[in-house]
Amino acid sequence: MRLTQRLVVNSAIIIALLMTIVLVVVEWRVRHHVSADGPVATASDDILLSEIRGDIAVAGVITLAIGIVLARMLALPVARPIEELRDIALSLAAGDLSRRPSHALVGGEVGDLADALRRMSEQLETRLWELQSEEALLVALTESLNEGVIAVDARKRVVRINETGRQLLNLRQPLPFPASELPLQSGLQESLQLVLSGSSTIVREVRVDDRTLVLTVRPLRGGGAVLALLDLTTIRRLETVRSDFVANVSHELRTPLTIISGFVETLQDEDLPPDLRRQFLGMAEANVQRMQRIVDDLLDLSRIESGGWVPAPELLDLADVAADVLGPLQVIAAGKGVQLRTDLGPDAHLVYCDETAARQILSNLAENALRHTATGRVELFSRAEAGGVWMGVRDTGSGIGAEHLPRIFERFYRADPGRSREAGGTGLGLAIVRHLTEAHGGRVTAESTVGVGTTIAAWLPRPQSD
Repeated sequence: MRLTQRLVVNSAIIIALLMTIVLVVVEWRVRHHVSADGPVATASDDILLSEIRGDIAVAGVITLAIGIVLARMLALPVARPIEELRDIALSLAAGDLSRRPSHALVGGEVGDLADALRRMSEQLETRLWELQSEEALLVALTESLNEGVIAVDARKRVVRINETGRQLLNLRQPLPFPASELPLQSGLQESLQLVLSGSSTIVREVRVDDRTLVLTVRPLRGGGAVLALLDLTTIRRLETVRSDFVANVSHELRTPLTIISGFVETLQDEDLPPDLRRQFLGMAEANVQRMQRIVDDLLDLSRIESGGWVPAPELLDLADVAADVLGPLQVIAAGKGVQLRTDLGPDAHLVYCDETAARQILSNLAENALRHTATGRVELFSRAEAGGVWMGVRDTGSGIGAEHLPRIFERFYRADPGRSREAGGTGLGLAIVRHLTEAHGGRVTAESTVGVGTTIAAWLPRPQSD
C-alpha cells in the first residue's frame, strides 16, 4: 500500500472511532435519562443538555487518549522504515558506505526510497573504490618517475609532490603547503608565477643548491600548474668529464707528436751527423713508446669502465706476484740508488684477486713510486684486515700535497704535471688501479707527506666462504 493511502486509512479509522465513541456516549446518556425519569419526566431541557455536554467532554477526553494511543500504534509501522532510511542516509553522508536498507522494506514510496538508497550506496562504493584505485595508480606512477612532479592549485598551494621532487628541492613539509615555500634562489618561483598569471608552458634550466635541473611548468585548466623537474647534474658532470678527457688526451698526445714531428723534419737533412741522427731517432722512438703507453692505458681503462673486462679472482701468493713486479725494475732502481723491498704480513701472503689485475695494480704502483723516488726505498707491502687484505706500495719519494690527494685517482690528474711528464708517466696508472680494485669490490687509499714519502694501497675482500 502507498504511504499516502496508509495515512488516509489510518486517519479515517481514528476519526470513525472517535465519532463512534461520542455517539455511543450521547446515546447512553439519553437512554439512561429516559429510563430513569419515565416518559413523563419533568426535568428541564437545560439540565439534560448540561449533562449531555458533560458526558461529551468526558467522552472526548477518553477518546483523545485512545486516539493518541491508536495513532502512535498506527504510526510506528510508517515511522520505523523512515527512521531506518534516515540513519542509513546519515551514515552514507559520514562516509560509511557499508550500510544498506533491509530487504524487508518493499513496496510503496518507502520501498522505492529504500531501493534507490541501496543502489546509490552501491554506486557510491563502486565510484569510491574506482577513485581510490585511480589515486593509488597515480601515486605509484608519479613515485616511479625519475622526474620530480609538483602540482600547485589555483590557490597557490602545493597539493601533490612525489618523493623525487622532495629530494631534488629538499622539501619535507606535509601537504598541502604554500607554493611560496618552494626554493627562491632559482628561477623556479619566477616561472611558476608567470604560468599562474596566464603564460603558456615554460621550459628552462635552473640551479637548485648544487643541482642542475630542467624545469617544465605547464598551466592547468581551471587554474594551477604542474612543475616537472629533471635532474641533469650527472649528465652535465659527464659532459664536463668528457670535455676534460678530450682536452687532456689531446694535450698528452700533442707533446710527443710535436717532438716526433720536429725530429722527423730534422732527420730529413742529409747533412745531419750520424751521432745526432741516432740521438734524434732514439728520442723519437721514446716519444712513440710514450704515445703507445698512453693509448694502451686508455684502451685498458675503457675496457674496464665499459664492463668489457670481468675479473676472474683466485687465491694468489703475493710473494710470487711481488717478484714478478719488482724484477724488471731492479736495473732502473739500481741506477737511481733506490732499494726495492717487500714487507708481506704473516697472515697476508694470499690475496683473492684476478692474477692479471694484481700484477697490473702492483706494477703501476711500483713504477709510479720509483718514478718519483730519487733516493731511499720503494717497498711493496701487504697486511691483513678484517674481511680482506691490503696490498700496496710505500716509498720515500717527494710526496704529494694534501690538496692533491683526493684527486690523484682521476684520469690525467697530476700533482706535478711537468715532473710527471719528464719522468714518462701517462697520468692514467692510478685511475686504472682504482677501477681494477673496485671491479673486485675493493677500495683504494692514499697517504702522503711532502718530502717524506707516499703510501698507496688497495684493499681486496676475502672470499665469503673463508
